[in-house]
Parts: sequence; C-alpha cells; structure tokens
Amino acid sequence: MPRRRTSSSSSSTAPRNRTPQPVRIQRRTFGDVVKAGLALVALLVLVVGVPGALAVFIGWPLPHEVPSLQWLQSEITVSTFLNILTVVVWLAWAQFTACVLVEVKAALSGVGVPGRVPGAGPSQLLARQLVAALLLVGATAASLTPGLSQLGHGMEGNQKPAVAAAQQTPGLFAQQQEQAADSAAALAAQAAAHADAKQHGDTKYYRIQPPEGRHHDSLWEIAQRHLGDGRRYKEIYELNKDRVQPDGSKLSEASLIRPGWIMEMPGDARGGDLVEVPDTGAQVSPDLQQQLHDYAKTGDQAHGSAQGGAEGASGGGQVSVPQQRPAPAPDPGHQQRDGGDIASDSADSFGLPEALLTAPLLAAGLLGALGRRRRQALWQSAYGAVGGRRGMQPPTPTGDAADAQDALLVGADPEGVRLLDRSLRGLATQLAAESRALPTVYAAWLTGGDLHLQLAQPAGRPPAPWQLGQDQTFWMLARADGERYDDVDTAAPFPGLVSLGTLDDSRLLLNLEAVPGIVSLSGREADRAAFFASVAAELATNGWSDRMTITLVGFGENLTPLAPSRLRHLDGIDDLIETMEAETRQRRGALGAAGHDSVLTGRTGPAQHTRWAPHLVLLAAQPSAEDAVTLAELASDASRLGIGYLVGTETGELPGASWEMEVTPEGRLLAPLLGLELEAQLLPLPQQRAVVELFVEADPERDPQGPAPAPPFLVDISEQGRPAVYARLVGPYEIIGLDTPDGDRSALLHEALALLLLHREGVHPRVLSSALWPRGVTDDVRDALLDRLRVWLGTDPDGTPRLSADPTGRLVLAKSVVSDLDVLRSLYHEATQGKGVDSRVVRGRLLTDALVLVRGPLLADRPEGRYRWLTHEIIDAQLPLLVADIGLALSAFHLEKDRAEKAIEALGAALNSAPGDERLWHELLRATHATGDVDRLRALAADLVARGGARGVPPRTEALLDELLPSWRGGATAAG
Repeated sequence: MPRRRTSSSSSSTAPRNRTPQPVRIQRRTFGDVVKAGLALVALLVLVVGVPGALAVFIGWPLPHEVPSLQWLQSEITVSTFLNILTVVVWLAWAQFTACVLVEVKAALSGVGVPGRVPGAGPSQLLARQLVAALLLVGATAASLTPGLSQLGHGMEGNQKPAVAAAQQTPGLFAQQQEQAADSAAALAAQAAAHADAKQHGDTKYYRIQPPEGRHHDSLWEIAQRHLGDGRRYKEIYELNKDRVQPDGSKLSEASLIRPGWIMEMPGDARGGDLVEVPDTGAQVSPDLQQQLHDYAKTGDQAHGSAQGGAEGASGGGQVSVPQQRPAPAPDPGHQQRDGGDIASDSADSFGLPEALLTAPLLAAGLLGALGRRRRQALWQSAYGAVGGRRGMQPPTPTGDAADAQDALLVGADPEGVRLLDRSLRGLATQLAAESRALPTVYAAWLTGGDLHLQLAQPAGRPPAPWQLGQDQTFWMLARADGERYDDVDTAAPFPGLVSLGTLDDSRLLLNLEAVPGIVSLSGREADRAAFFASVAAELATNGWSDRMTITLVGFGENLTPLAPSRLRHLDGIDDLIETMEAETRQRRGALGAAGHDSVLTGRTGPAQHTRWAPHLVLLAAQPSAEDAVTLAELASDASRLGIGYLVGTETGELPGASWEMEVTPEGRLLAPLLGLELEAQLLPLPQQRAVVELFVEADPERDPQGPAPAPPFLVDISEQGRPAVYARLVGPYEIIGLDTPDGDRSALLHEALALLLLHREGVHPRVLSSALWPRGVTDDVRDALLDRLRVWLGTDPDGTPRLSADPTGRLVLAKSVVSDLDVLRSLYHEATQGKGVDSRVVRGRLLTDALVLVRGPLLADRPEGRYRWLTHEIIDAQLPLLVADIGLALSAFHLEKDRAEKAIEALGAALNSAPGDERLWHELLRATHATGDVDRLRALAADLVARGGARGVPPRTEALLDELLPSWRGGATAAG
C-alpha cells in the first residue's frame, strides 16, 4: 500500500523553510542613473561646497580673543548675527558629514544597519538616502562590498580562516560574483527602507524562545520569519552586539543565542510575536516590560561599540571554537598531533592512507571493532569446531587491506577514546547523583588534550572536576582531571557525537541527535560520499556509545559488515519515511508514558539501560521537494526523541535544514551559519573498500568448514634447526643468543623485538614507532633506534642481516631469530597436521614438548606502562586457545590408552594458562569420570559450581554433569 503523504500546507507542525531565498533585484534604469547623479551632486555641494562657501564669503566667525563682559552686553549687530548663524551652519555641516561617513562605511562594510549619530535623525536619513541612491546603480562599488567586508574581518586579530568564511553572506556559495553584488546592493536598499520605517514607528523587540517542542531559534530563522530574508540576520546581530542581556551575558560572534534573550529588530520587522516599545503595557508581563526598557537603554552604547571585525569564530552561529589553555612545552623527542596523544612520527605517510592516519577516533573505533570481530571468530571456531580447527591465525591482509590495517594501528588513539568515554559517563553519573538532567550538548571539542562540551543553553555550574569554560555554555574538563575517572555502569549520555574534522589542533564532534532539525551537506557527490562514510563508520564502531541504530539510505550497503548490529541499509527514501514515521510515533508515546521530557532525562533515570538509544539517519541522496518537507516535519521534534538526520543535497538548499554544511573538493568542511571552516574527516572509497575487506575476512560466519591454515611462520624443530637467537615470550621475557644492551635503550630494544617476533609477516616502520612511542616521535629518534636494533641483532654467518626490509618497506626478522611461540605453534601443527598424524609416538612426544614450553601468560613480567600495543593484538585470545588445544589433544592421546591420570595431568597444566576454557573443564570431568572415583568427581563438580558463583554453571557443563554425575545438584544445594 503506498504511504500517505502529508501536505505541508495543511500541517501545523511543518518547520519554517530556513533555505535562503533569492532577492529580486531591480536592474538599473535611466531614472536610477539620474538619481545617482543628482545624489552625487548633492553630496558634493553639502559636504564640499558648504564649507568652501562659508570660508570664502564669511571667513572665521568666532572672536579672535576671549570676549569680555562688556562685549556680551553690547548690542547685537548684523555682523554678530551672521557670525552666530555661521557657527550653527558649521555645526550642522559637521553633523551631516559625520552621517555621510557613517552611512558610507556601513554600505561598504556590508553591516546593514549603521550606527546612529546622536541628534541627527533627519540629517542621517537624508545622508542614507543619498548614499543608497548612489550605490544602488554603482555595480562596481556594490561588487566591492563583500570583498571589503571579508578583508576587514579576515585580517583582524589572530582569527583563523573560519572567521572570514563566517562573515560571508550566508547562502552565496553557489552564486556568481554578479549575484553577490546585486544582493549587496539590495540589502543596502532594504537597510535604507527599514530605517525610514523606523523613523515613523515604535522600536520592536523579539524574545528568544525556548527549544522544547520546536526548532531552536537562530538569527537566520528570526530574520527569515520577521524580515522576509534570512540574509538580513547580520542587521539583527549588529543591533544587539555586545549589549547586556537579562542574564548578564552578551551576544558575540563566539556565543549562542539563548532562550530569554531580547533582540532589537529593524524597523520593518513584522510578525505577531514581536513586542513594541513604548506601547508594551497591555501586551507583556511587568517583568518583561522592565527588561525591555532596561535593554532599550543599552542601544546607543551597543551602536557606539559595534565594529565590523570578528570577535569569535562562529559568526552568530551555534558552534564556536573553545578558548584553549596554554599548551605545555613540547618534548623535543616527541611530536603531537590533533592536540592529543596520537602517534605522529612523520609528515611522510610511507604510502599509508592519510584519511585513516589523521582520524584518531575513527581509527581507534575501527581497530577495536576489528579486534572484537577476530576474537569472536577465534572463539566461534574453537567452540564450534567438529573434527578439527580452522586455525589460530586470522588471514594476513595484503595490498590495500594491509596498508589500511597499518594506518589504523598508527592513527588510532584508543587512550583518547577511553578518556572521552569515561569522562562523559562520569559526568552523567555525577548529574544523576545530584538529581540533575543531562544538558543538551550540541558539540564537543578535543583540544590540547582537554574536553570542551558546548551546550545549547546555560545549565548552571558543572559538577567537579568539570569547570565552566569561556562562558556559561561551555563545560570544560582538563585531561589530568579526566584521567581520574574510572569505568562506571551507566548509559552513554551522548552517543550521537561524531567527528566532523579539525581546526588547527582542535577536533570537533557534532552531536547529531541533538541538532534541532536536519543537518544538510552539499558538495560533489564523491566528496559527500566520503564524508557520509566517515560519519557512518565512526558512529558504528565508536567507543563512547552503547546501543545505536544507524540507517543508511542512498549509500553504504558495503559498510554494513563493520557493525551488522548497528548499521542498517534501506533501498529508498519511501522505506525510510515509512520507518521513521512509525518510530517517531513510538518514541513520542514511550516518552510520554515514562514521563520524560526528552531522551536525555530518560538516560539518567531507572530505564537508562532499556531504551533511549539514538537512531541516526544518513541520507546521501537529495530527497524530492515533497519528501524533504516530510522529513522536515519528522525532524522538527527529533532532537527530543534521540533521532538525528544528516541529509545530502546537490543544490545546497534543503527545506527544514537547521544547520547547513558544504564539503569542498579540497577537503574543507564549511558551515557559514555555524562560523566554521574545518579540515573535513573523510573516508574515500578506496579506504572504505580496504577497511571493509579486513572485516569481511574476519567474519566468524565466513567459510566455517574451510581448511585450517598453517601458522604464518614454521620453524625447524629438529636438532639441526637450532636458532641463532631464541626469545622466550610465553612467560617471563628472556633472550638467548644476544648480549643485554646497555643503557636506557635496552627496554625499547626488547619491546621492538617482541613486536617483530609476534608479526613474522612484517611490521611497518610507522607501526613500530607508534607502538613504542604512542605520543609520537621524530624521525631521527625512530631511525636511531632501528639502527641500534640492527646492530644488536647482528648478522647471520653468511653476512645476511637479521633485520631487513621486504619489498613493501616492512621490517622483517630473519629465520634464525625465533621465539618460543613460533616453536609452540610449529610443534602443534606438526603433531596434528604433519608427522604426528601417521605416528602416534611422534604425536605424543610433540604435544608433550609443546605443553612444557608454556611457562605462563605472554610477557608475564612486562614493565608497567609499556607494551600498550598489545591491546590492539588478539594474541591474548590466541595463546590460551592454542594451549587449550594442546592440552585437549594430549588428553585425548592418553585416554586412547586409558591413561586417565596422565590425561588429568595434561589438562591441569593447560588450565593453568587457560582457566576460562570450558572445553578443558569438560574433558577434565570426563577424564575424572574415567578413573571411577565418584568422590573425586563430586569434588570437581563442587569446584565448578563454586567457580560459577551467582551466574551458575554454564548450560553445556550442566548437561554434562547431569550425564556423568546425576546427584551433583543435591551437592550443589548443600554447598549453597
């Protein structure tokens, strides 16, 4: 059945169109030219001719010496009267000239409403009309207006390029220079028109409305609603800039407009929700009336202090760059990137994809998700295998997939993700303890290691150790304070945060589910697709969220392997609208039934773990006009419901778009109304394919009956295969065949060798350096360590270096350098797939030798704070499974000859290294049952029950106990 459409004209909930509408421009006529000529003549006569005539015909009108009392009492002559009149004319000329200068400055700077010259009402009106008439036909002068405005803003202070972008007239990205000139002239005419209207009416004010149940107010929307053109938002801004608001704060280009603020409006503003002064007594409350009168008194001061230069980075928008604390003195041996502890050892990427190297949060999420996928594949293979294993080692990536994996290892900042996650959850826990709701967070900035949250509106003082930032809408947490947070059991408060890009050393994360409406993205199709893919991949794998649904429409079908439980692909917008209409109704009803105003209050309440997960919609293709209106209606209440919309557009115009962004071919992300110009975070198609290939290869369901691959490196386990260098990694770290290096570099050399031994396929130089120095390192330090490592390892008798580089540039060890883990894998492989298959005696000897090698966990005595790269590895899952497989194989070997005690001994040795492997316990139960000792079996059952604790015995273990010892439940009850 076709879905039912809702007419925008009949819907009371449809949001107002925020898309800039073109201004109709009247072309120059002969009459306009005549008016301009007359205006020029009038200006020359009044500004130049009047003082010239006074100087020539009247001369100096004031006395040449201080008048005496007798002079004041003398009779007024014709000469005295003319001199007095001349002084008055000079003063009037000075006032008019000042008016002309003010109007010319305002017209050329593009400000819109100029400052008022005291006591110069008619004079300034005349000056404005003359200047406007002159500029309206001066195409050259009009075309200069945007450029002059940008030049003034861009060069002031130490502002970044984003400031210049923020000062451009919004909505002009796709317009040509001629259209910009015409628009500037039209705005000048509109300014003159509404100034004339203001001379004949009362001053009008607008009060910023709260966001509940409607779009958040913005200057653009107010201008669109009450002035008919959103581009006139700058007039409202200039009228109210730096004026003290009722809450004591001020409007600046680096702050949000806030509910309760008062905005003076241009004289031609129209609309039922405007308030006029002085006639307010019957329309507003006494408190608001007093606030309006107090605010009106600040008008002259505001106009006098208004300047065209930029004071912030947001241009009257809704996201601004936080003020940064002084950065610590840099360590000459390290480099920092993105203001955080991110490995950055060289500007040279060594062939690795920059898109992943420069996206630390995205890389960390992908790397963590890939590790979980590979562990899942290992466990599923171990516990689900019948008649053999698929192997311990995941497929070794090659080509672009190998480069992508190396880039993830280099670029990932797992510590930054952990800090962000703990800080946000810790804040939510503290607010819940104080019975305070979560504030609405529009954005988060990671800068200099600190975390800045930008709120939609002031929410009081944050709980310690959080602090207020540059104003009431910023909460800041220093990195050192954030590191004190521990893991807490609470719902993720802001799971919709996603990286957009960087501005210098600051990284911006936008909270998509909190945006009041739709976020639109324009630009070339390929650039939009790369941005959408980056957003989808980070949302699907980030470490600061719990449950989430991400719906992809018009792109991303290939991305679903990244997170099948989160990512959902729909074929078309019809399916999307049908789905979102149903979910919007469901969420509204659920919120009402739970008594919550929004999902934010629900996340800190008793139901925090059962609902209120965000649903983020990423629509890459531009919807039709009818679909766009439907989406705008759905999005009007979306931020309260935890639903966010990011929609692509080819034209840059989308009805209902609250925030508009553009991605350029140069990789810049522009958001004029937000006052931002960022280096966009992108995931181009080649990197998408490479990353997806890594996940597909690690899919637990992929080829479950395939043959078990051989280990990546097999050693000669005969006497003739004695290695030149032997490292013991399974247990305490020991090296045989090399002298212990002297000095402080010994620990680094040992760690580098361990990394190379665990990756016999080769290690990229940047991966090695980022593993040893997570905060980054300079090229000379890295190269010096590699030189020392080569010298320490030495050469084989034939002169071959034991550390070399393969054709791809990756560092590889010679076959003469071996670890006990290599031997362990080789022994098990030979016992189960080599000579041990045909010889029972050989199989038993190989399995026994393998189990003897196990001396404990991997690198058991590694120093605190080092070997952090092991968190990216799956060796912590591989080694216990390998030891368990060896124990199981050796147990089966002994049970074939009814040697139950030998089997129990082998299983016990394996359990020392793999105590959580359920398979070992099952075989231990069977081996104990084979001894015929019921008391021993009952004691083992009691031990398993005690180990299970409150969770109880696993179902498969319970079933096995029922089979081997039916009376075990009575013993468990008695023990309980």
